[in-house]
Amino acid sequence: MKLPLSYYSNQDVLFLARDLLGKVLFTEINGEKTAGIIVETEAYFGINDKASHAYGGRRTDRTETLYSHGGISYVYLCYGIHHLFNIVTSVEDEPHAVLVRAVEPLIGKEIMEQRRNMPVSKPAISAGPGSAAKALGIDRSFNKKDLNGHEIWLEDHGISYAPDEIIAGSRIGVAYAQEDALLPWRFFVKGNKYVSKPNK
Repeated sequence: MKLPLSYYSNQDVLFLARDLLGKVLFTEINGEKTAGIIVETEAYFGINDKASHAYGGRRTDRTETLYSHGGISYVYLCYGIHHLFNIVTSVEDEPHAVLVRAVEPLIGKEIMEQRRNMPVSKPAISAGPGSAAKALGIDRSFNKKDLNGHEIWLEDHGISYAPDEIIAGSRIGVAYAQEDALLPWRFFVKGNKYVSKPNK
């Protein structure tokens, strides 16, 4: 069951960042389908969040995607190396987003192994946002894609975690956000080996 676009229009980005844990992220590229269970996310709270690309209402060619209605992808290049995949949430002109930081390989594992040049038994294959995107074949061409389409989408497979299985901590790599860097807006599944930084 694909998640309906109405799911993404929820204006509570913290709820969605937590609720997305256990959802399955699919890509289909040249007939090759891969999917992973989302096990780590980070919430970005639009214009009020110093860690967000849209902080202060900033609108550029790059960030304009964030101002779309929820349910599309926002993919950008980090450090000129890693593509990072974000889910745009909320309503038009409210630029909230959830960064997918890690997935547990589920479908198309051999394809993921080829893309990452390592076995799926190694957590590094899809731990961390750059690795997760690469394992799923997500690059800049996936920016502004409809998350209800045929190239990239999310499904609910009934995987859920009890409250004590989900840990909230501070986001990673956003020291520039000053006090907002300390907000507990990173959510991950306790004990899952594919989580990028399980101890924080």
